[in-house]
Amino acid sequence: MRILVTGAAGFVGKWLCLELLAQGHDVIGAVRDPADLDCLTEQWRSDLAEVTWIDFELLSGDSVEAALSARPDAIVHLAAIASGAAARANPLEAWRVNCLGTCGLIYALERSGQQVRLLVASTGEVYGGQVVRPALETDRLVPCSPYAASKLGAELATLEYWRRTSGDVVVVRPFAQTGPGQGAEYVVPAFAGRILKAKRLGVDTVSVGSLAPVREFVDVRDVATALAVLIENGLAGEVYNIAQGRGTSLDALFALISDEAEWHGTPVADPVLFRDADIPYLVGDGSKLARFGWKPDRELRDTIRDLLSGVGY
Repeated sequence: MRILVTGAAGFVGKWLCLELLAQGHDVIGAVRDPADLDCLTEQWRSDLAEVTWIDFELLSGDSVEAALSARPDAIVHLAAIASGAAARANPLEAWRVNCLGTCGLIYALERSGQQVRLLVASTGEVYGGQVVRPALETDRLVPCSPYAASKLGAELATLEYWRRTSGDVVVVRPFAQTGPGQGAEYVVPAFAGRILKAKRLGVDTVSVGSLAPVREFVDVRDVATALAVLIENGLAGEVYNIAQGRGTSLDALFALISDEAEWHGTPVADPVLFRDADIPYLVGDGSKLARFGWKPDRELRDTIRDLLSGVGY
C-alpha cells in the first residue's frame, strides 16, 4: 500500500514509518518543518531512508491538496499539537491545529473524490476521569483539558464525515505512549531525566508532582504496530482504543525507573509540579483492537530500559 503519514517526523510518526517500511509499504512522510528531518539521528536517517518526505502544513489548503495529489491508499493522521502542556499554554492554537486542521484534511479528501482509508489519531484522554476501570469505546466522553477537547472535536468531524458520506474513516484513541526518543515534556522521560541527573550529581532527592494518578503506558513501538493493524483491519466508522488495560501509578512508575537507573533516592513533592487537571485514573480497555490479533510485545520495564539506553535512537 501507498501510505501517507502526517506528523511523520514526530515521536509516534517515526516509529510508524519504520513499522510500515518493515511491512513492505510505500511510505510518504509529511512534515511541517524540514528542520525536524535535520534533527534526525544518523540511525533514524538510515532506517527511514526509503520514506518519501514531503513538506506539509495542515492549516494550508494548498499544502493538504498537494499531499493528496500523491494518491495514497491510506492516510494515518498524526499531525497535531500533541503536548497537553502546549495545548494549555495556547488553547486556541490547539483547537486550530487539532480540530480545524483535521476538518481541513477531511474536507479536502472529500473534494478530491479519492477512495482513501483515513485513520485519525485522537487520545485516551477524551474519557476524562469519570471511571476507575479500563475505559471502553462506548463510555461517555468528558474531556477535561484543551488538548483532549480539541481531539474530541476532531473525532466528531471525522465521524460526521463517515455518517454523511460512508467514507472509509477510523478513529483511534491511543493511551499514554512512551519509549525511546520521547520528549522530556512527558512524564516517563521527565522522571528518567531527573533521576539520571540526580545520579550523576550524587543527589538523593528528586522533585515530583503528584504520584497518585494511575496511567496506562503503551510502548510507542506497540502503538505503531496497532496502527498498522488498523490500517488493514479497522472497520469504517469505528473507534478503537490502543490500550492493554494495565494501570501503573506514577509512584510505581518512579520506583521502576529508579530501579532501572540504579538510583536509590527519594521523590519529594513540589507544589509547582502539581497539575489541577490531573486525571486520577486513565486506563483503556483494548479488547476491541485485540480481536484483530494485536497485543503489546513489551512490558513497561523493558520500555523504560530501552528509553534509558536510547536503543540507538
